[in-house]
Amino acid sequence: MKRALVNGLARALLALVWLLHWLPLPLLSALGSGLGRVLHLVGRQRRRVALVNVELCLPELSPRERAALVREHFRWLGRSLVERGVLWHASEARLKRLIQVEGDVSFAERHAGAVMWLVPHFVGLEICGTAVQLHQTRAGCDVYTPQSNPVLNAAFKRGRSRFGRDMFFERSAGALPVVRAIKRGLAFFNPADMDFGLRDAAFVPFFGVPAATLLAPSRMAKSLNMRVQPLVAEMLPHGRGWRVHFVSPWEHWPTADPEADAAAMNRFVEAQIRLYPAQYLWVHKRFKTRPPGAAPVY
Repeated sequence: MKRALVNGLARALLALVWLLHWLPLPLLSALGSGLGRVLHLVGRQRRRVALVNVELCLPELSPRERAALVREHFRWLGRSLVERGVLWHASEARLKRLIQVEGDVSFAERHAGAVMWLVPHFVGLEICGTAVQLHQTRAGCDVYTPQSNPVLNAAFKRGRSRFGRDMFFERSAGALPVVRAIKRGLAFFNPADMDFGLRDAAFVPFFGVPAATLLAPSRMAKSLNMRVQPLVAEMLPHGRGWRVHFVSPWEHWPTADPEADAAAMNRFVEAQIRLYPAQYLWVHKRFKTRPPGAAPVY
């Protein structure tokens, strides 16, 4: 009975998301910002995580400036949740009007070898996945952590691969299915800037703070001779749409030193955060894994 109730609520939520996608984006933007204000008010734990992260990463800000940045972050976060229905349900023509792309958009199509799209965790990350499906003929693959609710999990997979060109592998399946897909010619969509623990990771600086950072991107790129192209999602104000930056592929990365590569990756993410500070996913516990003897920060 409880499971049926939860699944029913999930279906009702998804129906609401579908209904909302018909609204003009400026109105959805306003609704999402309002949701973000509510989440900031009631989400005490995540609000504290965001404040701790901002204090560690941007110590030059005053307490008042940090609080204002976190409030703004929650508004962007609320928008990303409400506007997801547009990404999942809007027509291809509407999405192409709303998603601006800039930079070397066609690199993966031109490059004959393996490609990794390195995608930092900004709140608009989902937009990058839609953009590559709209503007690339090359198929991609991704690794994801399944949602605990099967109804929501199916909706997430369906929404993310709605144009039929992407494959998704559960993180628990390990690297082998991904490697096989890459060898078949799929580009790898890799959001690697999160704390996944110390498995295949090392403590390298992130805004000067030791952060557990994956070494797998460097090692995979090295072993499969991949070119790495970062993609950065930017949400535009007032419901004007979104912009995806196809950054120029990195030169001289990876190297023979995975830790140095991880540090370079973190420096790149830091530079992007300084451009869009309120849009980074500050509610993630980026410093959950701590060096031996270091006190927890959350």
